[in-house]
Amino acid sequence: MQELLNHIQKSERILLTTHRDADGDGLGSQIALYHALKKIGKNVSIHNVDPMPKKYEKLIDKNLLSIYQENQQLPLFDLALVFDTNDQRLIEPLFSNLTVQGCQIFFIDHHPILKQGPKPKNFFIDMKAASTGEIVFKLIDALKIPLDTPIANALYTSLVFDTQLFRYTRASSFSHEMALKLFPYLFRPEDIHRHLFGVQTPEKMELLSRALGRVKYYLENKIAIIHLKHQDLEELHLDTEDTRDVVDKIIDIDGVEVAVLFREDKNQSFKVSFRSKNNINVLGVSELLGGGGHHHASGAYIKGNFEELNLKVVNFLSDLIKTHAHS
Repeated sequence: MQELLNHIQKSERILLTTHRDADGDGLGSQIALYHALKKIGKNVSIHNVDPMPKKYEKLIDKNLLSIYQENQQLPLFDLALVFDTNDQRLIEPLFSNLTVQGCQIFFIDHHPILKQGPKPKNFFIDMKAASTGEIVFKLIDALKIPLDTPIANALYTSLVFDTQLFRYTRASSFSHEMALKLFPYLFRPEDIHRHLFGVQTPEKMELLSRALGRVKYYLENKIAIIHLKHQDLEELHLDTEDTRDVVDKIIDIDGVEVAVLFREDKNQSFKVSFRSKNNINVLGVSELLGGGGHHHASGAYIKGNFEELNLKVVNFLSDLIKTHAHS
């Protein structure tokens, strides 16, 4: 933490970014630190590699975010802070641009470093943190920057998103302690809950209906897989963020130990999301596919024929579950 603090304190021009397909944790973390660093006079800007999902527009001012275009000429930055990932592939092509210009890049994250894949050079990773927002909260406190409503709202967005309204707190009381300290500054926290988890449209319900109608079970119902097609999102005028919680509906099915969502982004290009329970570690499967994440929630971007990819994933997971059963 001290090394990270030193980098921030000596830097004047600071870039903030997060992984593609940005979520509430990454977005909330960068927005919170943006407002905090502005308060101590830093020249700070946000450059993400893809647009912010519409879901967050009532919570986060999208005018604060710039979308990086490949080969775009960026101003020179002293420091780039990357939130909620330690995998440089998830911030390409921005990562390569920053590397060429010689910018110091620092990852702030709570995911484990990949066993198979690129390793971050400079990082602060706390795997005990239930959200990256918890790390940013400690960072702002260490910088002695006072909380205010914009900072607190962003941090609370991060916190409740990644803990799923405190369902997953890594068996730590800190998530609740942090919420208690944020609460005096929050403006209608129930609105944050509603925008993150409670706004369901008829189109989203139709998507869920299609998804549930396509669940395929394997290995005596221990594995459940859904295939969402690109045309589903086009026909229903939804974006990729609307698919994020679909896999979470399936893992709650009794008897299912691993749930998988294949989200087709375009022809033979997929985002695969894994969820597991009963101490089954799906991170290794994601890494085999070139991805990463947590032990019980991970993912990867892959290309190929769906039927072949589906079979490959089922085989990986079947071996994993059988090995776990005998351990």
